[in-house]
Amino acid sequence: MMNKKNITTDQAPAAIGPYSQGIVVDDLLFTSGQLPIDIKTGVMPTTIEEQTTASLTNVKAIVEAAGSGMKDVIKVMVFLKDMNDFAAMNQIYETFFEAPYPSRSCVEVARLPKDASIEIEAIARVKI
Repeated sequence: MMNKKNITTDQAPAAIGPYSQGIVVDDLLFTSGQLPIDIKTGVMPTTIEEQTTASLTNVKAIVEAAGSGMKDVIKVMVFLKDMNDFAAMNQIYETFFEAPYPSRSCVEVARLPKDASIEIEAIARVKI
């Protein structure tokens, strides 16, 4: 039987639908996609740099709520509204991780919830 644990934190935006902020299965954490909502203000910033920072800050909060850190992230999925934002996103993204960097996918999408410019999800190892 699969051992599944729900991860929630008030340091990241609450789910806006029927899903969990994160789920731990055995020694892996799977975060839901994190929109760039500033948890302190409830507002979404405007620039891609600010939105990338907010999304990754929210991912980090969930990873930490599961008892891990960003060094334990092994896979990241980035959804961009405009691939022209790729370089600017990368400049901020790099500040959240150390080499060896997690594996990553980055795709352009037609639209994101709340008309965000970015959404980021991650998979991380956790201590069991």
